[in-house]
Amino acid sequence: MARGGITKFLVWTLLGLLIVGLAGFGATNLSGAARSIGSVGDQEINIDEYARALQEEIRAIEAQTRQPLSFAEAQAFGLDRNVLARLVTAAALDNEAARLGISVGDEVVADQILQIPVFQSINGEFDREAYRFALQQAGLNESRFEDQLRRETARSLLQGAMVQSAVMPQTYVDTLIAFAGERRAFSWATLDASQLEAPVGAPTEEQLLAWYEANPEVFTTPAAKRITLAALTPDMILDQVTIDDTALRAEYDARANDYNTPERRLVERLAFANDAAAEAAIAALTAGETDFETLVQDRGLTLADVDLGDVPLADLGAAGEAVFAAEVGAVVGPFPSSLGPALFRVNGVLGAQNITFEEVRDDLAAELAPDRARRVIEAQASGIDDMLAGGATLEELAADTDMQMQTLDWSEEVDAGIAAYPAFRRAAAALDADDYPTLIELDDGGVFAMRLEEELEPRLLPLEDMREVAVAGWQADETLRLLRTRAEAVVAGYATTGDLAAEGLTVTEERNITRDQFIPGTAPGFLNRVFQMAPGDLAVIDGPAEGAGPTVLIVRMDEVLPADETDPGVTALRDRLSESGRAGLAQDLFQAYVGQLQTQAGVQLDQAAINAVHTNFQ
Repeated sequence: MARGGITKFLVWTLLGLLIVGLAGFGATNLSGAARSIGSVGDQEINIDEYARALQEEIRAIEAQTRQPLSFAEAQAFGLDRNVLARLVTAAALDNEAARLGISVGDEVVADQILQIPVFQSINGEFDREAYRFALQQAGLNESRFEDQLRRETARSLLQGAMVQSAVMPQTYVDTLIAFAGERRAFSWATLDASQLEAPVGAPTEEQLLAWYEANPEVFTTPAAKRITLAALTPDMILDQVTIDDTALRAEYDARANDYNTPERRLVERLAFANDAAAEAAIAALTAGETDFETLVQDRGLTLADVDLGDVPLADLGAAGEAVFAAEVGAVVGPFPSSLGPALFRVNGVLGAQNITFEEVRDDLAAELAPDRARRVIEAQASGIDDMLAGGATLEELAADTDMQMQTLDWSEEVDAGIAAYPAFRRAAAALDADDYPTLIELDDGGVFAMRLEEELEPRLLPLEDMREVAVAGWQADETLRLLRTRAEAVVAGYATTGDLAAEGLTVTEERNITRDQFIPGTAPGFLNRVFQMAPGDLAVIDGPAEGAGPTVLIVRMDEVLPADETDPGVTALRDRLSESGRAGLAQDLFQAYVGQLQTQAGVQLDQAAINAVHTNFQ
C-alpha cells in the first residue's frame, strides 16, 4: 500500500468516527475546573474528548445490539479502558509529531473539511451554516475542530510511516508455504475383519469381565437431572382439532394456481432486428441450410439466452396458436414479440393440471391442523400460566388441562422427544431444585412446565444389564488387535517382496496430497501421521470403524514433493500469508513504537477527573 493511500485511509477512518459523533450522538460537556484527564509529554488529553469518545463507544454498541447499555455494563466490558488507551495513544503520537515538527497546512485541512459529506448542502457543495451547526451539535467550535483535524492528519502521517516500514522477510512466507503446500505421494491398503483367518468369536466370562473392568466409561451413565414435567404440544391434540370445509375451501382457493394450471409449452424464442432477417432465417431453416442452434450462435447468443421456459398460450401473444399447434421440435414464425419479429421452437408439451378440492381435502386438513392446534394451545396458555401463578402443581395441570405428565432423566446426551427442543434443553440445563415451575414456550407453539426431582450422579451400570454392549466392545477390540498383528506380518513380508499387492491387498495410490485434504476411507488424523513419514517408510495406522467393524491401514510413503508454485491456490495462499504477516508485523511494530513514545514522554492521568466523567454517565 502506498504511503499516500495509507495516510488517506487513516485520516478518513478518524474523520468517519468523528462524523458519527457529529451525526447524532450529541455532545458531552463537563463543567468544573478540570479541563483534562491527563497528559502524555506536553500533550493534554481533553476531558470533553474523553467523555465524547466514551459516549460514542457506548452508542455504537447499543446500535449493534439494539439494546441499552448501562455504564456499569460498559465498564464490565472494558469500554472505558479501551477508550482511555486509544486517547493516550493519540496523545503520544501528537506529542511525537510536535517534537518532530510534523504538521499540515491550512490548505490540507480546508480540503479535508470540504470533502466531509455532513458539511455539504444537497447540491454537494460546502455549506458553512451546516458546518457551524454540526460543530455546535458536537460541542465544538471551528478553531477547536480544525485543530483536532490538523492533529489527526499529522498523527496519521506518523502512523502511516510506521506501517509502511513493516516488511515481512521473504523467508517467513517461504517457510510457511513449504509447510502448508508440501505434498505427498503414497500408497495404502485396508485390512478388515474379512481378511482374518477366522472371525472373532465370543469372549470367555473372564475376558468379558476384564474388558468391562478396563472400560468403565463405556458403562457409566452421565450425570443427569430427574425432571418431572407437564407438556402440551400441537402433536398431542391433533386428533382433537377439526377444520371445517369453509376454511379448507378458502385455503384451496388461495392455492388455486398450484392446483389448476393451463396447458403449457416449453419454448425458445429467437428475435431478429427486422422482418426481413426473420423471414430469411425461417427460409434457411425450411430449406435445410441451417438449424436453430446455428441461428442462435450466429446472433452471438446461447440457448439459455433464448429459453422462455414453460409458458401458457396467453403469454405468447400472436404466436400462441401456432406454437400450441406445432409438434415438439418444430420452429414456427416469424411472429411479432416484445423484442421484435421472432422464431419460436417448441421443446415440450405440458398438459393442463386440474386437481379438485375433494382430491386434496385431506392433505389440506393435515397441513392446517398443526396451525389450528397451536392456536388452541395459545388460547389455553394464559389460563395455564394463571394456574401456576396460583400455586397449581404439575399434577393438577395434567388433571385439569390437556397437558401430559412425564418424567425423564435428562443429560446433554438425551435428545429424543421433548428433549429435542432447544428451548427445553436450555431450560433443563439451567433448572435448579429451588426453581418454581413456570410456563415455557417451545419452538412449535407448544408449552411446558417442569420441576427438578433430584440430581443423579454418574452410575456404573452392572455387567448383567450391559452384556451385549460389553461383548460387542470386546469383539471390536480383539478384531483390531488381530488386524494389527496381521498388518505387522504384511509389513514384514514387504521387506522380502517389495510389493504390497503381492501380499494379497488392494493398493490405492495417492499423488499430490496436501495436509489440508481428506482421504475417504481413512480416519481423522490419518494425514498427520502420513506427513511424518519419510520416503520408503511403512506404517500401520488404525482406520475408521466401518459397518463390519474396525479396520487397519497399511501405508507406504513413496515420495515427498515440494509445494507446486504453479498452482493458483498456492499463489493465492502466498499472497494471503504475505499480507497477513505484514499486517501483523505492522501492528506489533506500531504497538511497540507507541509504548516507547509513552515511556519516553511520560503518561500522567488524573483519576479524579476520569471519575468525574464516569459520574456523568451513571
